[in-house]
Amino acid sequence: MRARKLIKTAVAELKASEAIDHWQKGRERIEAEDLLAFVMGGDEPDPDDRIGNAERDAFEGLIARRATGEPLPYIKGYTEFRGLELISEPGVFVPRDSSEYLAEQAVKRLRGRRSPVHVDLATGAGTIALSVANDVPKATVYGTDLSEDAVKLARRNARRLGLKVRFATGDVFGGLPKTIAGTVDVITAHPPYVAMHEVDDLPDEIKDWEPVHTLTDRSSDGLGFVRQTVAEAPAWLRPKGWLLMETDPDRARDVKNVMADGGFRDVRSTKGGDLKITRVIVGRPPA
Repeated sequence: MRARKLIKTAVAELKASEAIDHWQKGRERIEAEDLLAFVMGGDEPDPDDRIGNAERDAFEGLIARRATGEPLPYIKGYTEFRGLELISEPGVFVPRDSSEYLAEQAVKRLRGRRSPVHVDLATGAGTIALSVANDVPKATVYGTDLSEDAVKLARRNARRLGLKVRFATGDVFGGLPKTIAGTVDVITAHPPYVAMHEVDDLPDEIKDWEPVHTLTDRSSDGLGFVRQTVAEAPAWLRPKGWLLMETDPDRARDVKNVMADGGFRDVRSTKGGDLKITRVIVGRPPA
C-alpha cells in the first residue's frame, strides 16, 4: 500500500475518535505522519512510496492505540522538546510543546546572571529543568516533584543527555537543600490547575492516561498548588528573582491575582512561542 493511502485512512480513524481532543487544525495528519515516520525508522516516506506489509501492520496498530486516546509520547516512548529527546512513560506527566515558551522565558532571565540558580517545580520528566540546563550550562538547576516515578524518570533523562540537574522528591519546595534559600534566580512551575470537580470534563486522552496529581491538586478551585507556591517562593528567591507559572488562558487572571495578592511585583500574563495556547504568569517577589 502507498503511504498516501495509509495516511488518509489513519487520519480518518483519528478524526473519528471521541477520545482525542481535536483542538488543533490538521493535528490528526501531523500525528499520523509522525507515527508512520516512527515505524519507518525516523524518515517520513514520500506519498507515493510503497509501505511493506510488516510496516503497514505496525503503523495501523499504533494508530489504533492513538485512537483510544493514548498520548503519542507514551506510544513512541519518547518526546522531543527544544531539541532534546526525552524518555516518556505512563505514570509521568506528558510534556507539552506549548511549555517551550515557559522554558524560553526562564532561559532569557538566567543567561545574563553570573552564577544563576534555577528551580523547576512539578518537574515531571524534567522537561523544563533539563531544557534550562542545556541552554544555560553555567546554571545550577534543581527539579522537584511529588512523584517518585517522575523523579526517577527525570534522572534517567539527565543521565542519558549528559546534563547535570539535581532532582528530588518533595511537595512544592520539599526536597530542596535549605542552603539555596534566598539564592534562586528563577522558579518555574507548570502547576496542576484543574479544579477537582472539573477533572471528569477533560478529554479522554488526558483524564484516562495522565496521573491525576499532575492535573489537579484536589482543591475546589484548582489553585491550591499555586497559592502554596506563591506563599513559599519569596523565601527561596533572590530579591531580583522571578516566579514563572504556566497556566491555561482561562486560569490566567486567577493565577495573576493570587500572585498579586501574595505581594509579587511586576505581575503580568505573557504568551508566545509557536503554540500560543497557554499563558506564563511572571512576577518578582515582594520587596
